[in-house]
Amino acid sequence: MKVTYNWLKEFVEVTASPEEIASRLALSGTNIAGIETSAHGAVIDAEVSSNRPDCLGMLGIARELSAVYRLPLKTVSPKPLESSNAKAADAIRVKIDAPELCGRFTTRVVRGVKIQPSPAWLKDRLEAAGVASINNVVDVSNYVMLELGHPLHTFDYDRVRDHSLVIRRATPGEKIKTLDSIERQLDPSVCMVCDANGARVVGIGGIMGGAETEISFSTKNVLIECAWFDPIFIRRAARSLRLHTEASTRFGRGADPEMAELASRRAAELILQLAGGELLSGVVDIYPGKRAPKKIILTRAEFLRVMGSDVADKDVEAILSALGFAPVRVDHNRGAENSLLAAWDCTQPSWRADVEREIDLIEEVARIHGLANFPPRLPASRTGAARLPHYEAETKLRERLIGLGYHEILTIPHVAEERNELFRPADAAPAKLVNPLSEEAGVLKSTGLVTMAAAIEWNLNHGQRDARLFEIGSHYRLVDGKSIETRVFTVGATGAARAQGLFEAARDYLFADLKGDLDAVGLFAGGFRWEQSGAEFLHAARRGAISLRQEGNPSIGVAGQLAKRVAEKLKFRQDVFLAEIALGPVYCMYYGVKNNRRYEPLPRFPGVERDFSLLLDDSKTFAEVKSAIESLHIPEITAIEAADLFRGKNVPAGKYSLLVRITFQSREATLTDAQTNAFSARIIAALEQTLGASLRAS
Repeated sequence: MKVTYNWLKEFVEVTASPEEIASRLALSGTNIAGIETSAHGAVIDAEVSSNRPDCLGMLGIARELSAVYRLPLKTVSPKPLESSNAKAADAIRVKIDAPELCGRFTTRVVRGVKIQPSPAWLKDRLEAAGVASINNVVDVSNYVMLELGHPLHTFDYDRVRDHSLVIRRATPGEKIKTLDSIERQLDPSVCMVCDANGARVVGIGGIMGGAETEISFSTKNVLIECAWFDPIFIRRAARSLRLHTEASTRFGRGADPEMAELASRRAAELILQLAGGELLSGVVDIYPGKRAPKKIILTRAEFLRVMGSDVADKDVEAILSALGFAPVRVDHNRGAENSLLAAWDCTQPSWRADVEREIDLIEEVARIHGLANFPPRLPASRTGAARLPHYEAETKLRERLIGLGYHEILTIPHVAEERNELFRPADAAPAKLVNPLSEEAGVLKSTGLVTMAAAIEWNLNHGQRDARLFEIGSHYRLVDGKSIETRVFTVGATGAARAQGLFEAARDYLFADLKGDLDAVGLFAGGFRWEQSGAEFLHAARRGAISLRQEGNPSIGVAGQLAKRVAEKLKFRQDVFLAEIALGPVYCMYYGVKNNRRYEPLPRFPGVERDFSLLLDDSKTFAEVKSAIESLHIPEITAIEAADLFRGKNVPAGKYSLLVRITFQSREATLTDAQTNAFSARIIAALEQTLGASLRAS
């Protein structure tokens, strides 16, 4: 909203400089983008928040300044000369078929106007506000919108068929050519202004008029329309039509329904001044959405509780009166100045739909009085602080991942449906948003891998080739028609696992690095078990399904390298590794492992290491080897490790050589060769029988 300093002074006689006014507005809650100096004087660029549509006009900004500086506000009271021979009600008929979309609709008729260029003063004011001049009548409608903050529209009265207007919902497939000469297709959520008993569309209610009834230099008679449209429907319609205008901005935030008649009267007055003509007496005012003013009580006790400091009675009343709340002291001690029992009965003004509760009134008084005038104090604590569920386990997880070299990220769960489909499990339906912020945020992510891949992509696009990231969050799915939110942690990595150093060569991040890091995390929950399977978007040879260590536990996550087809769609030029694990089972096992943890003294007797060089089929894994050895339940086995792996010369096709190192150790005595040989024989026999392994050397 561009606020012209000289225009503003017509509503409030403020003597402060534009810079001081901008500063005071900023301190009272209206953000200021800057101050421009033009041929028309200083122009303050105010960034009005979405809950303050009343400040999208000069009158609203002037009302703020009148409260800040305690100056009287000069209101607009138009009194146009009306015809004594003809009535507006006889010249135009209005019918509202969709009162849920249009809560008020007013019309006036001016006959015998002369369309011509606007005078210099009007052109200058519109230009200072960033609005182009068209002609005197159209410029008046824009001028009144900027002045009072309420949009209105002017029709060529003679082009309105049957001189009747019907406000209704659009029918599917209905079209209109708007003032910008674009033909637009409509849907039933759009409010239409039609003529000829609703047969022809002449405007999109609250957004833009139609080209067929626009004002031209041949226009002789003007129909002034000033209405109020439901803000929710206006926002939806503007978004679906991709048509955002000055009118939709104001109606979409919640314009003042009581302003419609005043704005219409003001426009009629200016048209008579600038274009001449005869104003038919009266106004056609259809108002099905009229609401009774809301009463709100403000008490000093609550004000003190919230703000921790007081404001004098006269200041409270002056501020609320200037803002239009008409405070009336209603407590039994209303004769006592600054009583702790003071209470005010306030009436919600029609232009402040955002003020509904006592806390809103407290905010109004505090921001105008000046937040800097309240001493900083900590509020008294009513309840003791409490940890969030699983705080301890989550903290340990976060510390471990950071210790492994990963950086935590936070992402927005709203994602594009196309991206979501790349990673969505087949058994889960996407959680689509009814009212998305944009096409790129139409669904809630079905898996954290969607946003993790996007974070990796962003880093690569900004020249960060090496990245290790993690996120603790949720994914959202519809399973059998039920919405399910699951807490997960997601890991993503790409680039170098180790940078070039003085004594070490650089090395790229591999699937083994991802598996090793996840296994280090899994120790909190007693360890993870891996199976060679996983999602289709992962590389077939470098992926795994993860479950808890105990047999029979279901999969709780997947990990692996991104498949080539998906990587190409995302335009990745280097290997990317992703993993996602459900946190619920991990947290449960964390507490179980923690509670069952026991400490033992170090063994007094030495351990013995034995290496087994095994020849295995390519289909066999180290996990199967380890499981087969553990199934023997030899208590003296303290460690089983994969020491080396070899494929190539002297190894038959379809097989590979795996060196397994086993450590034997007893807490009761030093193991003899005979004992370790017996253990080794049992191990070799089990591996031959269960896995078909053969021993290359012992």
